[in-house]
Amino acid sequence: MRAISGLWRWRHNPLRRATDLAEAWVAFSALLLILVLAPVTGAAVGAFAQSALQESVREQRASRHLVTATVTEALGDSPLNSDPETAATGREVRTRVLADWTAPDGTPRHGPVTARIEDPRPGDHFTIWTDRQGRVAARPLDSTTATTHAVLAGFGAALLSIGMIESARRLIVWRMVRRRYARWDQAWDRAGPDWGRTGTGS
Repeated sequence: MRAISGLWRWRHNPLRRATDLAEAWVAFSALLLILVLAPVTGAAVGAFAQSALQESVREQRASRHLVTATVTEALGDSPLNSDPETAATGREVRTRVLADWTAPDGTPRHGPVTARIEDPRPGDHFTIWTDRQGRVAARPLDSTTATTHAVLAGFGAALLSIGMIESARRLIVWRMVRRRYARWDQAWDRAGPDWGRTGTGS
């Protein structure tokens, strides 16, 4: 709005300098770019991220399987939570155990895993995510989380484009001001050391 008011204010002002009008046009152009380019960039990046993430969701759902495991021995509390979605809540208890399970291809598996069991005992059953070979894998990304990440990516791209446009505007105005100051210095140099003295030029 300042750009628009600046253009209107300097439109017929007799004190208007060419640089004043140029700065107003630069600000107005930056405003138009922000209003047009930022939403388009955000929408494009968000759509691209949504497509890529939803494809990842489909691939993970196809390649990861939920299987039932049986506790054979408790190993203690898990020092790390491999699932970032549940780690953010901090509410689920995870305990390391030795367990047996069967891979989707029918191969028996045995090894240390983390179980959502507060007090695991041999023979307790729980579910884990595995790949096709039966290796423990993280829970597949769900569609809602993928959409949230895509929206955040779109907002981030829009904000980044706004920041780049504003930075370019500031750089252009800074260079214009530097040139203006340089012209003022040249004008003072041409005026000479007698500037302002009584009888100068007489």
